[in-house]
Amino acid sequence: MPDALDGRRSVTHRVRARRPSPPRRDHLELGDPPGASDAVAVTSRYLERAGRPWFPVTGEVHYSRVPRDRWSEVLGHAKAGGLDSVATYVFWQAHEPAPGDFRWDGNLDLRAFVETAGRHGLDVVVRLGPWAHGEARYGGFPDWLVERGLATRTNDPAYLDLVRAYYAQTVAQLDGLTHAEGGPVVGAQVDNELYDQPEHLATLRTTAEELGLRVPVWTATGWGGAQVPATLLPLYSAYADGFWEDAETEWPAFSPVHFRYSTVRDDLSVGADLREALDGIVVAPDAVALKDDDALPYATCELGGGMHVAYHRRPLVTPDDVAALALAKVGSGSVWQGYYMYAGGTQRVGPHGTEQESHATGYPNDVPTRTYDFGAPVGEHGQVRRHHHLLRRQHLWLQADGAEIAAMTTTVGGGSDTPEDLRWSVRSDGRRGYVFLTTYQPARRPLPAQPGVQVAVELDGATVTVPTRPVDLPAGVSVAWPLRFPLADGLVLRSATAQVLTRIDAGRDLVVLVATDGVPVELVVDGDVTATGPVEARAEDGATVLDLTGRPGPDTLVRLGGPSGGVDVLVLDEATADRLYRLDVGGRERLVLSDAPLYALDGALVVHTEEPAVTVSMLPAPASLTASPAGADVTVDAASGTGPGAPWSTWTLTVPAAGRRRVATELHPGAPAPPEPAHGGPMDRLSAPTDYSGAARVPLDIPADALAGVDRALLRVAWTGDVGRALVGGEVVSDHFWHGREWDVDLTPWRDDVARDGLTLELLPWRAETGVWVDPSVRDVPDGIAVAAVDVVRVARVVLAVGEERSWT
Repeated sequence: MPDALDGRRSVTHRVRARRPSPPRRDHLELGDPPGASDAVAVTSRYLERAGRPWFPVTGEVHYSRVPRDRWSEVLGHAKAGGLDSVATYVFWQAHEPAPGDFRWDGNLDLRAFVETAGRHGLDVVVRLGPWAHGEARYGGFPDWLVERGLATRTNDPAYLDLVRAYYAQTVAQLDGLTHAEGGPVVGAQVDNELYDQPEHLATLRTTAEELGLRVPVWTATGWGGAQVPATLLPLYSAYADGFWEDAETEWPAFSPVHFRYSTVRDDLSVGADLREALDGIVVAPDAVALKDDDALPYATCELGGGMHVAYHRRPLVTPDDVAALALAKVGSGSVWQGYYMYAGGTQRVGPHGTEQESHATGYPNDVPTRTYDFGAPVGEHGQVRRHHHLLRRQHLWLQADGAEIAAMTTTVGGGSDTPEDLRWSVRSDGRRGYVFLTTYQPARRPLPAQPGVQVAVELDGATVTVPTRPVDLPAGVSVAWPLRFPLADGLVLRSATAQVLTRIDAGRDLVVLVATDGVPVELVVDGDVTATGPVEARAEDGATVLDLTGRPGPDTLVRLGGPSGGVDVLVLDEATADRLYRLDVGGRERLVLSDAPLYALDGALVVHTEEPAVTVSMLPAPASLTASPAGADVTVDAASGTGPGAPWSTWTLTVPAAGRRRVATELHPGAPAPPEPAHGGPMDRLSAPTDYSGAARVPLDIPADALAGVDRALLRVAWTGDVGRALVGGEVVSDHFWHGREWDVDLTPWRDDVARDGLTLELLPWRAETGVWVDPSVRDVPDGIAVAAVDVVRVARVVLAVGEERSWT
């Protein structure tokens, strides 16, 4: 009902939360046998593990596209980012480059990759193929297979014979590593984006099982109206944008759907270019046979962790886009968050050259020959980006409360495309739940702020209204506010205008919340509760309402009294929340605040820093930290936290080796006229240039001392133009289709060559009339080439071992 609020109108949105019905069980050919240890089951509404609902968080990492000596680093960041599992393609072309010549060495060692994931506490979903895609040449098929002209991706016996031999090799790599054997492999996907061959998909699972692969979860991609057999769990996708769209498409038609709450699982735009190109078929929404969604949990495997680029169309998906889309899927009922990509990589070079998809292979889009960075949370060369931190906030919450959230049903409102409507949903089990609200859409079509927001949710026995007084919700935010969240010691957080981040036993029970910039923090605790800290208390409707009077931050601690000592509530600001990790350090779970990306390994902290000075804080804190490698010029100075807030202890790391070296600035290399635009592929789209004879050549002399003494050295190029290549000794080591992001080249594998001979950039000029699509935020650039700056980014690796425990009360 509308109420007055400072001269404006507010609206109380009233919701009756549905109590979920018991899930159907044993109707799917999925899950572990009865009595299995740590049994995984798949019900009609969610997955279970050891008898409890399980909310997996999975990120795609392609082992064959990441140097083997970087696997542990990338997987460490994934674990620190709140993932509990990773997925990975097995590219047939990489493992059998010639008939019968199987390769599992180097960074093709699937077994070693799975074992490394297990060491980091991560489960693994193996995407078996045989057709994978992932922008790999011929979708991952070896050239020799394509040349045979078989009826691939069908039950053609000649094709299945070859698949069986390939699967046998893959399954052998996983021997002893499956979940039933105490290993990390919990799931397998067969083929990818195959929408019209359900019998073949079923045969692929049967084949793998006959060869000895036993996993509890078998999946297939379900988007595009795919016909998925009953023996496989369909998984879905959602992308903020797509390089596979036409250059004339300003924003894909399905993309706005992903930023509002909706129980619609499918996205008919993903893979539509391939379906149309290969079959001449566009699947219309009214032609799609509906799956029985009531029989299957809503699970995803390709929430866009970023977006690749094609020559004709180059999206610029932002970290905020990624985080808002992911949270919208939780608010829409997802019970499995799967990201593609979570970590970028580099396209392989094989017997036929670079192994990317292209017009030459019959693909509708030309993509870069080397880079597969994907704008992912962890980049092609291990760069940790802002959305790694934004997503970690969501994942820590799912670690803390995912078992309860998975069992909650979803009520969606405000689903219209009208910008003035508040978009909301409620997930609840009838007893408790979360209110989801969003005013976020990408910058090209932003949503306005929402004045006077208040939601009243009817739960069992009572209605919870959040907030108690309407608040203005700023533009560009997404929130999930808790309802009846159990704190500890018998205390219940009836509602809050801050989000749950995590909880930890730090000597006292500690619950961590994160405020939303621009939204006043109100905590409502059931009953008459004493509170100390920066709050003003008032009694209202059988509860204690606490309005935060101080600024949220690392020392904003509210202590609630309880029958057995009470609970501490730490209210962080968003910038601090982006620095927060929950890691196993020195044999116990700790909260860690860090200026630089880090992860835990074997009880120690591993820090990767581009900055020469870093602060690390811990709670509960050990007595000391020791930095290595020994002999490195690294100092660690301890300073204990003081004051009335949370008792952090903080250390300052001095890492002189880290930092940046400027190589060049303000370059405007001239180049002859660029090649005339060409078109190709089955959809006649713009083709990437292959003639660099007229490119501007920028030789760079890089001193040896700029490359030595650090774990990794990246060349970072801030530029505008069309396409560029980086060459060392005449070999193309990196390429880049300009789209608004800086271009990073890993110099580490080429240190000696670069120090001796330098590196050359070959750059082709931007020409707007060519018709390449780039994001509106970077579209207004002049024709030609401009290099604003070239830096060597020196990334140091420091291991921090902990000393004795420091107690606090």
